[in-house]
Amino acid sequence: MPQTVLLAEDDRAIRHALERALTLEGYQVTAVSDGVEALAQAHKSPPDVLLLDVMMPGIDGLQVCRVLRAEGDSTPILMLTALVETADRIAGLDAGADDYVVKPFDVEEVFARLRALLRRTSPVGALTGVPKASPAAEGQIEAAGLRMDVQARRAWRGPRELELTRTEFELLELLVRNAGIVLDHSTIYDRIWGYDFGPGSKNLAVYVGYLRRKLDEPGAPQLIHTVRGVGYVLRED
Repeated sequence: MPQTVLLAEDDRAIRHALERALTLEGYQVTAVSDGVEALAQAHKSPPDVLLLDVMMPGIDGLQVCRVLRAEGDSTPILMLTALVETADRIAGLDAGADDYVVKPFDVEEVFARLRALLRRTSPVGALTGVPKASPAAEGQIEAAGLRMDVQARRAWRGPRELELTRTEFELLELLVRNAGIVLDHSTIYDRIWGYDFGPGSKNLAVYVGYLRRKLDEPGAPQLIHTVRGVGYVLRED
């Protein structure tokens, strides 16, 4: 069966162009023009992935994200946005979006990001034969004072539970499973997004920065370290 996409975009020309392009690419597309319709359709027939415009009248894309995530819906969400400031991207991540494309966009980039999101239904494993993280119990991993229940998709630093989005959880899981190992940018992009968006992409830096905000505690050591020109490593100094 073809994979299903729920597209919400209030600009008729963009909506029709994307609907046609996605259909030709083999997706089964349901296209709506606002957030109210998007929520109604998502509840009626949950899609494999959502493609949401940020700026829509009434209920916008960010509000749609918040409602679905509050309901426990973990369907991958790709945002379409004309907003390029870091604060705007963080707002999207905080709302629960998994990725975003900045307008004007190349439709091939949209395809690549959708494919990457849809590939992320499989668990993220360690890059080495023996994971650095130690198993605490079935389905649980631990490293550097962090504990993760992979099956329940919950994570803690010490006694404090972390509120993580889908992408943040998968990024942290990858780092915990490979604690002490420096993971380069291309490896992280490939394992989390399934696609390397190139040296100009800010996606990874934004997600790492936002994850640090949720992990870091006053007086406690920083856990995610930047290795300049290479990537990132999880360790407790």
